Amino acid sequence: MSQNFTPPAPDSYTAAPAPAPARSGNVGLAILGAAATALVAGAAYGGIMGAIEYQIGYLAAGVGFLVALVAVRLGGRNPILPVLSAVLTLGGVYGGYLLASAIGVEKHEGIPVSELLTTDFANLNQYYVDNIDPISILFYAIGAYAAFQTARKTAS
Repeated sequence: MSQNFTPPAPDSYTAAPAPAPARSGNVGLAILGAAATALVAGAAYGGIMGAIEYQIGYLAAGVGFLVALVAVRLGGRNPILPVLSAVLTLGGVYGGYLLASAIGVEKHEGIPVSELLTTDFANLNQYYVDNIDPISILFYAIGAYAAFQTARKTAS
């Protein structure tokens, strides 16, 4: 007697491939990259402010956003990156304000920006400290907050 036996149909379910290993990141490279980004973004911020002779808070937030993105991209999910991003953003915004002050002094006094940023840096810094206003401090806070929150939310 012959039996009719049909083998089971092949399974249509294909197992998903294993997930890629989590990227750990390099904190040293993140620090260097974020510092370079803070310098470049701060210089752009200062150049724009010096050219238009007006302060823009969104640009300070943009400096923080860029610094945080570079830090998280290079550093992975390290918990120190939000704080590091905020501190480096403060430095970038400060550099931008110094450049804007140098451009303003050059327009009114005729002293070249390169001289103000090198040999006459102490006087430029004192000029900036003497003329700081509350809106500048608010923009420091906006930039640092944007950097901290961007790094915190991007890393999670």
